[in-house]
Amino acid sequence: MPDIALPVTSSLAGGLVILLVLLSAMVTERRARLGGIQFGDAQDPALRARIRAHANLVEIAPMVLIALGLMEYAGASSALLWWCAGIFFVGRLLHAARMYIGNPFIGLFSIISQHVICLAAGIWLLDHFLLQGT
Repeated sequence: MPDIALPVTSSLAGGLVILLVLLSAMVTERRARLGGIQFGDAQDPALRARIRAHANLVEIAPMVLIALGLMEYAGASSALLWWCAGIFFVGRLLHAARMYIGNPFIGLFSIISQHVICLAAGIWLLDHFLLQGT
């Protein structure tokens, strides 16, 4: 079996998994504080924000990990990969913080960074595999 090392993708995945557990624990803590709410958000704005912070990570992170993993496997530059991973991870941290702090400017950076990284990865992959034919 070949040894395939994907250090950037693996590092990002590790950080995102830890963030996912923290966000999940924060949802669980709020549900417990509200008397053991099992489903829904009980019309509680704080619980709703925590659920969305967790869900948004679950919605976006898998595609970014797949895209960066494909880029890394295909030979994208290490610098490009680390920049994309770093910006995405900081954006995810800021998105989670925004859900608790409520500052729209923090949210704006997190959303813009997420979209920029997704677009950059998508463009790189299409260019590399369709336009360059590799």
